[in-house]
Formats: sequence, structure tokens, C-alpha cells
Amino acid sequence: MQEYEPLPAYLNVGRAADIKNKKERYIYRAMEIIPGVAIWSTFVITVALAYFQPVLVSVLVLSFSMYWMLRVYYFTLHGKAAYTRMRKHEKVDWVEKLNELKPEEVTADVHHWGQVWHLVILPMYNESFDLARETIEGILRTDWPKERMLLVLATEERAGEEAQEVARQVRAKYGDRFARMLVTVHPDGLAGELSGKGSNAAWAGKRAKEELIDTLNIPYEHVLVSSLDIDTIVFPRYFSCLTYHFLTSENPYRASYQPIPLFINNIWHAPLLSRLSAFSSSFWEVMNQERPEKKLTFSSHSMPFKTLVEVGFWNKNAVSEDSRIFWLCFLRFNGDYRVVSLYYPVAMDANLAPTFWGTMKNVYRQQRRWGYGAADIPYFVYGYFKNGNISARKMWQYGFTVAEGFYSWGTHAILLFVMGWLPIFLGGDQFNSTVLSYSLPRMTQFIMTFAMIGLVATAYYSIVVLPPRPAGFGRWRYGLFMAQWVFTPFNLIVFGALPAIDAQTRLMFGKYLGFWVTPKHRAEESPLTKASKKHPAS
Repeated sequence: MQEYEPLPAYLNVGRAADIKNKKERYIYRAMEIIPGVAIWSTFVITVALAYFQPVLVSVLVLSFSMYWMLRVYYFTLHGKAAYTRMRKHEKVDWVEKLNELKPEEVTADVHHWGQVWHLVILPMYNESFDLARETIEGILRTDWPKERMLLVLATEERAGEEAQEVARQVRAKYGDRFARMLVTVHPDGLAGELSGKGSNAAWAGKRAKEELIDTLNIPYEHVLVSSLDIDTIVFPRYFSCLTYHFLTSENPYRASYQPIPLFINNIWHAPLLSRLSAFSSSFWEVMNQERPEKKLTFSSHSMPFKTLVEVGFWNKNAVSEDSRIFWLCFLRFNGDYRVVSLYYPVAMDANLAPTFWGTMKNVYRQQRRWGYGAADIPYFVYGYFKNGNISARKMWQYGFTVAEGFYSWGTHAILLFVMGWLPIFLGGDQFNSTVLSYSLPRMTQFIMTFAMIGLVATAYYSIVVLPPRPAGFGRWRYGLFMAQWVFTPFNLIVFGALPAIDAQTRLMFGKYLGFWVTPKHRAEESPLTKASKKHPAS
């Protein structure tokens, strides 16, 4: 059993109230307010300028439209490159590459890849046995030796007896298929915790350390831990791909390893707007693999167990635990931490509820929870100044990208599709009699049309990543999947900007969000699971 020095208190801050020093607490609270203020100030200033300076706003609108068009093409090019590389990585025999590794090529503290263990943590709440079954069977179909795999089913006490019965069924069916399987029960109402995935995963990780890793006397340096959402179906070569990247990366214990989450498990049954949100999120994650120097961990991801123990496991008081673990490591190791892009996919669920309006409600709530990741901004800024050992350049590299991303998320769509019309409505008769007033909507529409053409590539990739078409779904649905992208402006506003504004406004007023568990619903077994049964990893 290895012990590490305790973390500084500032790394466990969840919100301003957690800070004892009064001055520092006020500063942290001010930083919680800034993201929301930035968004609302933008809207107020834009409306005021549209009334008093309509010409200036018109020029700004045109300039911003051009910028957004170039940004779309920039993202599209990155997305194309990442997609091509993803398809290539899917075809690689990673076990063969592991066997071909020479000792001098291995950068981890491992003599041979056969010494590596995989610890898989599956946090769950009230999901069904069938959903957990598909996830675990997906893991069993991978090409990694199961005798070197440890599985933890992390349940919640607050989910009640029904959830524990599901866990018992899972253990009875699959308990002997891995080297060890552990079922943990995260107690409800522990002091200092926010009920959610982060606190559950942290509890499960500590139990796994004590009851599995330490009991089996496995060196922490030999273990990779993957925290997978319970709806995650891993592709057949995920763990061998992960192992190869871990063994050959520079300074492998100072990195997290990020697959590409494709929200496609139940995509054929999801309604249009849910599909559009799922495809947009998938494309964004594909594209971000090309920007590892700016990327944070997201959703299902992997990291060295040694590193996880050094930082005391996941924060127990954060809503966005997936990105917070990156910042925790980044600050703990003085900026010496990064994300390694695996260019390898895992499949997850799109939002789907038994009713259409239930699905729309879930899409909004999920986007709002992701938008609440803006709470990381005061965390990493405060941590940067408390740490004092991280270069400004390094901090700017990540910090600006994250802060600008949340600001853009809440403002860009509304500025493009709504506020661009304000000079015409508020500019008065004098402005409306000008050529600029007449040309503004036409020029903006022309620019945005070219920007939307860039989305054609996104539409194309949304088709080619689809799982096999289920029985009863005609080929005409492919055309429907292409046509759905005309709803992009509506989707960007209603299920993009508005939930982001909602989340950051709540943070601004101190109306903190708790962790909302996205309900999982599938109309039938995932087509990806059916296909994997026919073509398992060799």
C-alpha cells in the first residue's frame, strides 16, 4: 500500500462557502459571478448600442458572422482529420502493436504490457439490469485478458433496494467473468459531499484500492482506471488501444486518456431534436481530439491509478466531476498534466424518454448540467493563484479556452440569429433609410448560408458513425437524418445557449445546481451491441 501527502485545502473547494478565509471567499464568489455577468452584459450592451449606435452594431454583426463562418470551417477541418484517424485506429490490431513494443519504447514503469491491469468503475443510480448487462457484456467482448481486469459496480444507497437488487443480479451473472468484481454502496448524506457521480466514483475508487488493488498487492503504477458512465459500450479494442497509448506516451503518469464519446446507442429511436443534440455533441468531441493541448477530460475517460490516488480520487463536491478531475490533477502537479487523445470511440446513449416532451426536458437538463461546468472557472483561477508554481502561459493555454468556450456557448447563437436584427428594429427611421439597413439582413443571411454549408460535413459524419439500422427502419431515414440539420439554429439557441445561460445565471446568483442524473432509456437492445455479438474482438 502506497501513501501520498494530503492535498492542500484549496484543491477541495466546491463553492465559495467552502473557503474559510473571508477575503478569499469573497474573491472566489466574485469569480463565480463573472461568467454570468459577462453573458448578460454582452446582451445589454448589444441592445443599447443597437439603439444608440446601429451602424456600429451592424458592422460588428457582419464581422462576427464572418468570424463564425471561419470558425465553422476551422472546426470542420479538424473534425474531418480526427474522424479519419478514428476510423484508422478502429482497424488497428492494438494487441499486435503491444507485442511488437520494444523495451526502450515503453515509458511507463512496466516491463511488459502483460503486467498492466484495468480497473473499470461503473457508477450507477437507478438504471435497469438490461442496461448494465449491455455495458458489461461490451467489456467482456473486448480483446483485453479478463484475468487482468477488475470491475467495480458503484451503486448509491439513496437509489433504494431496487438498485441493490440490480447489483445483486449483475454480480450473480458476471462476478466470475473478471479477476475480481466488487459492488460498492455509496452512503447517502455524507458530510461535505454533493450527491452525484463524483462522490460515488470517489467512494468506489477508495474501496477498490483497499479491497482489490492492495489486497492483490498490485503496484499502483501497473493499473489503469476507467470511469465509464453506465450506458457506455466500449468498442472491442478500447483497452488494448488505451494500454498502448499509456505505455508509449511521454510522462504517462501525468496524463488522462480520452476516447471519443459517440452518443449513438439508441440514436435510431431518439426524436429529431435529441438526435441533433447528440450528433452535435459527438462531432464536437471528435473535433476536440485534434486539440489535446486545449482539451479537458469529458464523461467516460481513463487515467493511471497511481495518479488518481495521488490526488485523493475525484472531488466529492463538484457537479462536473469529469472536467474537475483534470483541473485537480493540473493544479496538484503544477501544470504538468494533459489529456492524450486516443482517437478511439466509445458509444453512449442519446437522450430518450418514454415521451417526446420528457425527452426534450431531459435534453435541456443535460445541457444545463454540462453548462454548469462554468463552475470550474473560479476553481482553476483560484487554484492557479494559490498554487503559485504554474506558468502564466500554461494557465492561459487551458484557462482562456475554457472560459471563452462557456461564454461563446451562452452568447454566440443568440448574437447570430436573434440580436443581428436589433439595429433594424431599434435603429430608428434615420438608420432604416440607409443602404446598410437594407443590406444587413441579406449580407448576414448570405454569410450564414456559407457557414451552414460547412455543416454538410457534420451531417455526413453523423451518418457514417451510425450503428447498424434496426429492423423496421427504412432507408429513407438516412435522408431524414441529413435534413434534420436545417434545425441547427433552433437547436443552438433552445438546447445550446439557453441552458448555458440558465446554468451560469444560477451560478451568478448563488443558486447552485446539484448533480442531475440523466435518465437512461432504450426502446430495444443497442444495434451496436447486436453487431458486436456478431463480430467480437479476436
